[in-house]
Amino acid sequence: MRHHRRITVWGSFLPRSSATNHSSSKYFNNRRKVCVFLLADWSSSNMLRLLLTLCALFTIKGSALQLPQQLSISRCPITYYTKKYESVYVDSINNRFRICFRGPADSTDCIKGPVIDANSQFTFNTDKRLTTLKLFQFGTETVLELDYSDYQPPGTPSTEHPRYANTLVNGKEVQSLTAVLQAREYYVDITGCRPSDFGMARNTKTSVLETCTNYTCSLTAVGSSTTCGDREYCDGKGSCRKMEICTANGPTVIDFKEKINSVSDRCEYTLLHDQSAGFTLKANFLERRRRDVSFVDSLTLDFSDSDDIQLLQGQRVMKAGSPVTLTSSVQTFSGVDLSKDQTGVTASFSLQGSSFSVFYDGTTVQISIDVLAYKSHTGLCADSGSSSSSRLSSDASCLTQYADKVDDEVNCTAMTQQCNILKSAPFSSCNSKVDPQPYITACTETMCKYPDEDGLRCQFLEAYAKACAKKQVILQNWETAAQCSNSAVMCQNTICSDHEFCGDIFGTAGCRCRAIFAAPYLNSSTYGSPTVCEHNSASLTLVNCLLDQKGINSSNLTLLDKTCKGQVNEKTHMLTFNFTSESCGTIVHTNNSKVIFTNAVTLKDEITRKDHAYIEFSCFYKKPEVNHVAFRIQDSPVVQSVTSGTWNHTVTMVAFADASRTQMVDTNYQVQLNQKIWVELKSSGLDENLISTVTDSCWATNQQSYDSSQKYFLIQDGCANLADQTVQVERNGDGVLNYFSFNMFKFTDESRDLYLHCKLQLCLKQEGNCIPECSSQGKRRRRSMQNPEDSAYLSMGWSA
Repeated sequence: MRHHRRITVWGSFLPRSSATNHSSSKYFNNRRKVCVFLLADWSSSNMLRLLLTLCALFTIKGSALQLPQQLSISRCPITYYTKKYESVYVDSINNRFRICFRGPADSTDCIKGPVIDANSQFTFNTDKRLTTLKLFQFGTETVLELDYSDYQPPGTPSTEHPRYANTLVNGKEVQSLTAVLQAREYYVDITGCRPSDFGMARNTKTSVLETCTNYTCSLTAVGSSTTCGDREYCDGKGSCRKMEICTANGPTVIDFKEKINSVSDRCEYTLLHDQSAGFTLKANFLERRRRDVSFVDSLTLDFSDSDDIQLLQGQRVMKAGSPVTLTSSVQTFSGVDLSKDQTGVTASFSLQGSSFSVFYDGTTVQISIDVLAYKSHTGLCADSGSSSSSRLSSDASCLTQYADKVDDEVNCTAMTQQCNILKSAPFSSCNSKVDPQPYITACTETMCKYPDEDGLRCQFLEAYAKACAKKQVILQNWETAAQCSNSAVMCQNTICSDHEFCGDIFGTAGCRCRAIFAAPYLNSSTYGSPTVCEHNSASLTLVNCLLDQKGINSSNLTLLDKTCKGQVNEKTHMLTFNFTSESCGTIVHTNNSKVIFTNAVTLKDEITRKDHAYIEFSCFYKKPEVNHVAFRIQDSPVVQSVTSGTWNHTVTMVAFADASRTQMVDTNYQVQLNQKIWVELKSSGLDENLISTVTDSCWATNQQSYDSSQKYFLIQDGCANLADQTVQVERNGDGVLNYFSFNMFKFTDESRDLYLHCKLQLCLKQEGNCIPECSSQGKRRRRSMQNPEDSAYLSMGWSA
């Protein structure tokens, strides 16, 4: 006997197609408390009437009911796949009767009933054609019932056909119920389970491949689930894999879960960080041949309790900033085992029970762990998509994005085919152990943009082969199948500077310029910085890696004088040439107001088959200018610094009382009339091979001004006054030291003061002879002293 009361909704249902039968009465055996909270009937009268029985306590009768309608069942809540509801919403959708629990606009948790047929081809009397949908609540258990009855006039075919009902959880169908024969009750237990917010029937199992999770709903409606362990990850295809290998090649990082992402800048990143163990593995990304493609340029093993270890290009290793010499034999430094072979450098160590191995060959990084408690690790290897949180660089300039033009020589179709070889033999023998798709994607994304140079394509294939080896799958002769020469690193022991990377240069390993560093030089078609000019010396610095990339051997370069070679800086690899105006074949000439030093870098060989083997450069100086400097004998000797354009020197003017110029005339010295005085003019700080000091003229006045109306010349036009036989110019214009002598005199106007003035010039020796030509017959001035505005006046005075 069934102890229940019911709500009845009358109307006409027209079922569509047959379904699996679910007919049973076992749900009602030995049940004492039953709540039939909804019973939906649809009859041919098209009249909807509602009756509700809660917990078998009482019945509510209603008149005609229009859809949609909300009904309260708070006196007898229903448990629908573990969720308890106190209201139901009755409506129709796509001509099917529907009962929903979350709201009229929310169709996620619903029961879809049979099709409502308001235009039946038959005419029936009330209650002659009836479809009934019932829900039973037994404590926490819920049962759905479906039955129907049809009126069949005598002599007409049977109208029996199946009716359907379906349960939905979060919009997905969970169970279905089909009434096949009339006058029979069909039941289905919809108590079920709701793992991860989807529905399951009792005593069923289901799997979600994307998360590798297996769900079980027991016979007693208890849900449970299993998934990958802490040391495993889901491959998205239903299989759990051990989290063992992380690979970084080019800009791409394939993390422990075989998810892939790319680094688009040139910053330092955390590949792996274990806070509890105090360990961080850092990778510095830098560009190479293109500005918009980055590579792992160095690794840093950062231990909180010991010195850092760096793995660099050329299989170089640094510990606490000092180089470490490695061989194939394992050497241990602070608990880290280091070794190298022809393929690269390996660092192995243990942290809190986990064994780590870090391999680096200058391009590819592979980190493997035998035991990984994944939840305790962060960084790109734990989650390749965590680039923003894993970035370490504080300088924002590393984030600058570049867009180089497309390389027309890159054949993306061909590169894709070559990367897809990972699905073919012999690589295919490992495909079940290591998913080749992330490696194919990494290879394709990079090789469709970056030129196939420096063995890069084979580096991607070798990275897959190494990952297979970690899974005990050895790929025999893969190099031959992939047309890769061998696994040896091309750049063993090659040391490049910060603006260089090791790559192929005409078939051999060498240091090439990084794209960002080289761009300004390539744009201006130069090989170095502008010439640095200073006085009579100059230097030219060329970028060695630019020369190498053009096939120019820097050791074969000289200046015009073939004995003058450049010097290579061991750290920067810059090539510098130094020369003076008098060395290395420098050519000096003038052009109006400029002095030009010209030299050139060229090959020492007589012939060359390389372009750009001749690099000419020049230094431009302004001609020496005359400065106005005044001295008084009372301050003798006087030393003063003089600046004349780009020429800086010091002038000293001293008077002496002896021919050897050892007895200086100072303020305490009494000069007698007709006593011979020697005056010395000396310039310091000038290159005597390039510049001479010329005494153009000297004269005496009785006034302090050198332009006084009364003048007496001792030297004129660089030569002694022939009218005064006491004047002797003993050295003038052949260096930076001039001196002359004369006998002391005074003016006849009884003036007590005597002032001696000299006009000087600096002379460029390459322009001509700086020594004035003097004779007893006449005098000839040098061309460089023809401008009277370029005169300097130096004065010395005596008081009688």
